Amino acid sequence: MAAWEFERNSEVVRVEPKGPLLVSIGTATDLAVEAAIAGVGIICTFDDWLRPYFDSGALEPVLEPWWQRFSGPFLYYSGRRLVPAPLRAFIDFITVAAPPARQRFPKRKRSGAI
Repeated sequence: MAAWEFERNSEVVRVEPKGPLLVSIGTATDLAVEAAIAGVGIICTFDDWLRPYFDSGALEPVLEPWWQRFSGPFLYYSGRRLVPAPLRAFIDFITVAAPPARQRFPKRKRSGAI
């Protein structure tokens, strides 16, 4: 489990998550979000991914002054005419699945929420 990093005024704090339920983001993001909504714990991931839950009141942002800024993720690939089929499928999926705000590449934040 990767440590959570929080930053404010050039001060960085690393927190090693501990507890009876640890979910590595990327492997079971839906489980982590549902656990946070159920009040089991805190989730730390991208602000845009949690924004609908903040807006609905299902999750409450915490430690906002400590959220790190993040301008990605970005996908770089050659502009060759023949893009391998798996990469083409991934690009097409991301283009359709990404919310419009992600397609414009605004500034990102990492989020903590309960």
